[in-house]
Amino acid sequence: MENSIDEKNFNQQDISKIDESNCYDENEIEVLEGLDPVRKRPGMYIGSTGSKGLHHLVYEIVTNSIDEALAGYCTDIDVEMLPGNVIKVSDNGRGIPTGIHPKEGISAATVVYTVLHAGGKFGGGGYKVAGGLHGVGASVVNALSEWLEITIYDGKNIHFQHFDRGQYSEQLKIIGDTDKTGTTVEFKADSEIFQTTEYDYSVLLTMLREQAFLNAGIRINFSDKRNEDVKQETLYYEGGIREFVTHIHKTRGLTSLSPDVIYINGKSGDNYAEIALQYNDSYNDLIISFANNVHTPDGGTHENGFRNSLTKVLNEYGKKFELLKDGEKLLGEDVREGLTAIVSVKLTDCEFEGQTKGRLGNPEIRPFVEKLVQEKLMNYLEENPQTAKLIFDKSVQAQKAREAAKKARETARRKSAMSSASLPGKLADCSDTDNVNTEIYIVEGDSAGGSAKEGRDRHFQAILPLWGKMLNVEKARIDKVYGNDKLMPVVTALGCSIGDEFDITKLRYGKVIIMADADVDGSHIRTLLLTFFFRYMRKLIEDGHVYIAQPPLFKVYRGKKAYYAYTDEERDKYIKELSGDGNLKVEVQRYKGLGEMDPHQLWDTTMNPETRTMIKITIDDAVQADEIFTILMGDKVAPRKEFIENNAKYVGELDI
Repeated sequence: MENSIDEKNFNQQDISKIDESNCYDENEIEVLEGLDPVRKRPGMYIGSTGSKGLHHLVYEIVTNSIDEALAGYCTDIDVEMLPGNVIKVSDNGRGIPTGIHPKEGISAATVVYTVLHAGGKFGGGGYKVAGGLHGVGASVVNALSEWLEITIYDGKNIHFQHFDRGQYSEQLKIIGDTDKTGTTVEFKADSEIFQTTEYDYSVLLTMLREQAFLNAGIRINFSDKRNEDVKQETLYYEGGIREFVTHIHKTRGLTSLSPDVIYINGKSGDNYAEIALQYNDSYNDLIISFANNVHTPDGGTHENGFRNSLTKVLNEYGKKFELLKDGEKLLGEDVREGLTAIVSVKLTDCEFEGQTKGRLGNPEIRPFVEKLVQEKLMNYLEENPQTAKLIFDKSVQAQKAREAAKKARETARRKSAMSSASLPGKLADCSDTDNVNTEIYIVEGDSAGGSAKEGRDRHFQAILPLWGKMLNVEKARIDKVYGNDKLMPVVTALGCSIGDEFDITKLRYGKVIIMADADVDGSHIRTLLLTFFFRYMRKLIEDGHVYIAQPPLFKVYRGKKAYYAYTDEERDKYIKELSGDGNLKVEVQRYKGLGEMDPHQLWDTTMNPETRTMIKITIDDAVQADEIFTILMGDKVAPRKEFIENNAKYVGELDI
């Protein structure tokens, strides 16, 4: 490349040879004022400019209304999706203060919507408990909106102000009289910022329902008025998080072991905690924790306190009633099998780790929750011996399965050690051993595996063919995985084990690529593998190691000129291009399976890093992912049928 610098020969003396236009001096220091930092680096404030960041805007505004409810001044919140993807949020709280701010010299409401880190949640008694602690929510939404309008009702006057991309030309003004109080915010996300401004009804419904569960007695009215087919939901749960647990079991088709949800709550000073839990007949656990209504996906001191105390209580119960032999002990994984629990704490000063608020760090919360669970759960078990027996028997069965898994694991290791090679016999390994470079293709069938082996780059690409349907781990405990002839080759090839022994540092390949046919059987195999990774090797997905290969569906060709099409639309486009407006005959080959492609074609279309297309599997919301895997791969037919009926419209042409 012209004017390039050879890195091997570059030294400090060469700096003088660089064009002066690249100089770095005081003139290059840019000061971002007002809301400019938000528009310059939106990802720092809302995580991304994709769909997740777009929906986060709604969350920020709704959180302000929820905080009014926590303070005891708001009972109803209306959230409307309007034509043009405009969002309108109204509440019957106190209304944002409208007086002149003593320092800024403008209305306090204007300050809230135009100044970062401004709000009533830093002290001063406005809010004892609040989810929006950083004071950036309202102003960030304003900065990232094409336009935003606030209407404030203070019991006497109606106040109004309009903003364009965070800027305003007119001050807050009185536009009428009123005897009600509250705040209405209406905004349109900026298409210059976001990749899409199309809101997903189901995403917002899930978020709003979650908030209604966490705040018993609050009524959230949600409506989608973007077209004539208006959707409306009233979210109101007097039972709070108890109904949250019931909702999870119902939507996922899980059978609860006992009729009642166990509910625990307590207070220590200004700190409050409530926990709802119930066991079901599955082999997986789900613990969802919150601090001041903010979901903490990475847990924290409140969740750790619950987990530790749960294990301790069930062990003490077993010893007290001689249900455990001397020396026997239930582990955390035993007592959590089949558990669904909601852990919610509310406190005056949350210490979240990072802007994303993923983990609660308050050290005083752990002993508070531990003591609360220790006392109240033990009392419940003693007063409800029938439910206690169901829970304890479930934990003991899990303990036995864990011991069986340990034996199966040791047997599998002995077999591996005695075999001539520790790696699976069908694995065609690569020569490179650095997992920064290496990748493994898990391929459906021997014929496709043969093409992949011949077409690959042997230096960094390994091929592992699979044959037949593998175990659905959603319906089996971990002891059934060891020795399974379909899954163990995958475990052995990856090298990082599974379950509590999983060690990401031992992963042999940086990319784990599932390559299956583009048909129903291929989709099933992909889903079974993803379920396995999600349940027993989740960090593989969380750290971005799992991919889905995208082989082409069609080869469109005339003479020596050929195109590969991945969609029907691409196929039609290439036919038109090659046919010369329909006068020339064009051949179309439909690939029914990977085995129909020769090694050269498979390399060019699906395996060559320079030309291939792959889907990277991520877990944006682990709770939602857990729900989908439970519904699709679990025992119950009704929830799966409902899911398919509700989502069939999103599936394109299906080739069976």
